[in-house]
Amino acid sequence: MKIRNIDLGEKPVLLAPMEDVTDPAFRLMCKKFGADMVYTEFVSADALIRSVSKTLLKLNISDEERPVAIQIYGKDTETMVEAARIVEQAKPDILDLNFGCPVKRVAGKGAGSGLLQNIPKMLEITRAVVNAVRIPVTVKTRLGWDAEHKIIVPLAEQLQDCGIEALTIHGRTRAQMYTGEADWTLIGEVKNNPRMRIPIIGNGDVTTPQRAQECFDRYGVDAIMVGRASFGRPWIFKEIKHFLQTGEELPPLSFQWRMDVLRQEVKDSVALLDERRGILHVRRHLAASPLFKGIPNFRDTRIAMLRAETLEELNAILNHIEENFGN
Repeated sequence: MKIRNIDLGEKPVLLAPMEDVTDPAFRLMCKKFGADMVYTEFVSADALIRSVSKTLLKLNISDEERPVAIQIYGKDTETMVEAARIVEQAKPDILDLNFGCPVKRVAGKGAGSGLLQNIPKMLEITRAVVNAVRIPVTVKTRLGWDAEHKIIVPLAEQLQDCGIEALTIHGRTRAQMYTGEADWTLIGEVKNNPRMRIPIIGNGDVTTPQRAQECFDRYGVDAIMVGRASFGRPWIFKEIKHFLQTGEELPPLSFQWRMDVLRQEVKDSVALLDERRGILHVRRHLAASPLFKGIPNFRDTRIAMLRAETLEELNAILNHIEENFGN
């Protein structure tokens, strides 16, 4: 699959853009385990043009993680165009437009998936940004606002006509947020529309290597995107890529190996931020990691792990887990 001159190979697996998750350290780790392209956390166009320092930091990308996409969101055309030009100076491989974020503070203000209620504005923003920058522009969106307004099939054509070079579709409506099951049937319908010429990337509930293979085979997508399934499990890319290439499951990764990966996540997070913020940031990965699921009588240890505030405290708990639950 290619996006302009960026060759992502056959059946590429991408790391989804996720707020407070896809920072540089996590992107590099997922890249190391086989992610074919990674995305930054989404960047507020408003904050970017106001030069908010925390937002500007999100534009920091490295050559080691390429190809990398920077994703922006906003509801105003001029603001999005100005932000796109700022992003272009950071030299990402791709600029992605976020028309899919469902959270209230974004969608409720008319940005992200809020633009699914204002398609003319979405298309106006897309056309203007495509015309303003030289790098490839892509879009990530959802099936529609709610079950009664699943508009993605005609919308995909309209976005293509604006000049985007790939489209990622999350198989849920805005109303669903992240609940229920992702519906891939409409993603497949977009892909199989003979009028579509650009790559279609499917997103939503890709949690196992087998499901990844099924999404390629059954729906014909050009690529798949992994989001929440990577929390505390960056090795999912290693598992998926192995299965796609060999048709066989990767031999089980040892408890110790996966524990070392989580420890590295903690170290990287602290190095990127500082001890307090780094530990706060990595908690969601530790909380979500499948490594600890199914361990008997683990509740008190989990609570302690998620309450730890210093590296010394957290490392002591991780040592306790290795000694008592490792195999």
